[in-house]
Amino acid sequence: MIATLRIGFVLLAFVLLTLSLLPVQLMAIGLGLSLMRRLPRWWHRVMCRVMGLKVSTHGALAAERPLLLVSNHASWKDILVLGSVADVVFIAKSEVRDWPVFGWLARLQRSVFIERAERRKTGAQISDVSSRLVAGEIVVLFAEGTTSDGNRVLPFKSSLFGAASAALAHAPGGMVYIQPVSIAYVGIHGVAMGRYHRPLAAWPGDVALGPHLLGVLRQGAMEVDVVFGDPVAFDASTDRKTTARLMEARVRAGLAAALRGRITR
Repeated sequence: MIATLRIGFVLLAFVLLTLSLLPVQLMAIGLGLSLMRRLPRWWHRVMCRVMGLKVSTHGALAAERPLLLVSNHASWKDILVLGSVADVVFIAKSEVRDWPVFGWLARLQRSVFIERAERRKTGAQISDVSSRLVAGEIVVLFAEGTTSDGNRVLPFKSSLFGAASAALAHAPGGMVYIQPVSIAYVGIHGVAMGRYHRPLAAWPGDVALGPHLLGVLRQGAMEVDVVFGDPVAFDASTDRKTTARLMEARVRAGLAAALRGRITR
């Protein structure tokens, strides 16, 4: 009974919050107002609280621009978590555009959709991302290219760093900054998250979204650490594959530290 009431409360809050902010966001996008970058953060912050996601940040978002955030990816909840701590836009696979509810929200947040299977569109898509970076927007790249189990970091795809290279020609001083970010689901109901609850944290691609979403809403009270690493300057002399490996190592180190409780709270 309590779980059912909780699900009903979250869904009601989602509908009321979204419908109240929707016209404002559409107007901001239509008029090109800077509010269109800030409003999604407010939405994500409220929804995190409503869903019981307690987000703690460690380190700081880099002040340098253009800025590309490179993160691990375990679940759709990563969008809520990162979206609640910074004014960001996400790079998402093209299939997300057509997902019920989530695809609509991604479009409202002005996500950049990438069709990885169609190489002929790669140039235009990378150009879109690089133009966002040069315009001062903070772009989030989930460099694994898929979701993991939340306990590890999968190999980063260096090809996804092409947007940073494309932005160099128009970036001030010919420099783009890349910052590693680790997202770790570390606790539930005030207790360290063990193997039993780990499926609530991660959302592998072979698990249906509906049942997973309902499971998360029933539980709530999940603790999440967001670890910001030191940014790295990326210029024309920087090797993309080397940068991908460096970011992978730093994101993996941040995730491991958070899961082992080695981060000062």
